Amino acid sequence: MNKVKVGVVQMSCVRDKQENLDKAITKVREAAAKGAQIVCLQELFTSLYFCDVEDYDNFDLAEAIPGPSTDALSVVAAELGVVIIASLFEKRTQGLYHNTTAVLDADGAYLGKYRKMHIPDDPAFYEKFYFTPGDLGYKVFPTKFGKIGILICWDQWYPEASRITALMGAEMLFYPTAIGWATDQDEETNKDQYNAWQTIQRSHAVANGLPVISVNRVGYEQDGAMKFWGGSFVTNAQGRLLYLASHDQEEVEVVEVNLQETDFFRKHWPFLRDRRIDSYGQITKRFIDED
Repeated sequence: MNKVKVGVVQMSCVRDKQENLDKAITKVREAAAKGAQIVCLQELFTSLYFCDVEDYDNFDLAEAIPGPSTDALSVVAAELGVVIIASLFEKRTQGLYHNTTAVLDADGAYLGKYRKMHIPDDPAFYEKFYFTPGDLGYKVFPTKFGKIGILICWDQWYPEASRITALMGAEMLFYPTAIGWATDQDEETNKDQYNAWQTIQRSHAVANGLPVISVNRVGYEQDGAMKFWGGSFVTNAQGRLLYLASHDQEEVEVVEVNLQETDFFRKHWPFLRDRRIDSYGQITKRFIDED
């Protein structure tokens, strides 16, 4: 397809998993009614962002993939004829958990999953306590409306991840995300952090000649100590903003992306042509000492 309509669902969450799932389904329907063909939900949308604390009880939020949530979303995908990108807390087996995104095709078929590769550990983002790093590698999913690459939140800071996913044939990059500001933080720092977050992802669009769709949650969590900054956005294949969400409102937006632009921009900005793949061996080292 030359043009695809992508749906962005930016929403707030509550403690009840079923309530969040029902709300997400309602918003998927809203996006489909606006013409969306692919709908992306934010990271870990069935719960509050529980990684603010290291609490063993939070493991009870996890589920199998495929499992209850993907089963429910599969029915909706088939009914509406839309692809759904669903970020979930995966229980692989006893004691083994992942931050995982499932992809459901427009006929409801489960196409597979991507497990988050880069796992952060920062104050109020204690993900290493919960998630084992992904072991499926980078993934591209051939959906009815195009080949989509999925990366998750902390993955978005790593150009290696976007490059590999692009080289695997992705036509669009999706980033389900959960990121926010500490509410005791000054406004200048907030602005700098958000701009860095947006800039690094737009740079992936530029470097790879692909549209980028980044979907973040919104609202106050952690008893008001964290404000998830929303700011979801869609770029074209040269990083130009096609849509930018607010920092404090739930939004459902449908944006048309032109996949033909990739060929145009890769011809005129031939980064893939000029890559010196013979010189990149050191990239697999942790650090390069001068000696």
